[in-house]
Amino acid sequence: MGKLHYLKSIQHLPASIETCWEYFSDPRNLLSITPPSLNLVLTSQIFGHSVYPGQVMTYKVKPFPAISFEWMTEITHIEAPYRFVDEQRKGPYKLWHHQHHFKQIDGGVEMTDLVHYRLPLGFLGNIAHPFLVKSKLKEIFLYRYQKIEERFGAWQGKEFHLEIK
Repeated sequence: MGKLHYLKSIQHLPASIETCWEYFSDPRNLLSITPPSLNLVLTSQIFGHSVYPGQVMTYKVKPFPAISFEWMTEITHIEAPYRFVDEQRKGPYKLWHHQHHFKQIDGGVEMTDLVHYRLPLGFLGNIAHPFLVKSKLKEIFLYRYQKIEERFGAWQGKEFHLEIK
């Protein structure tokens, strides 16, 4: 079995928790905060404007030239407007468990993404992690940070935090 990795991203947003929830719980907005280089395409129909427990979504994604994947996720937990979880059902990872947390703080919201993931191919996946997967995830979450800041505005003070292990 491959190593369990994690990614933790913290971003402060000068907005209300309700505004943040409305934006991030709408699956269509994922496309606007995903780097164009991934060629992410939503391939399933979306019902409503907010995630719900049991919701299944499918995508096509091309993280590297000539390598594409079908990706299926399910929303497994929701506690509006504070958190929701999506889990991969089919895709490039052996395990993908993504927690989205929103916490009201003075002046706005602290948004935390916590992802636990395991790569396929056992030790070969672990060898690829530092120079392929980790760098790609860093690129994705830095792009996401920039797009979210454009959408909600810059936070004065504490900087963006991204940790991948």
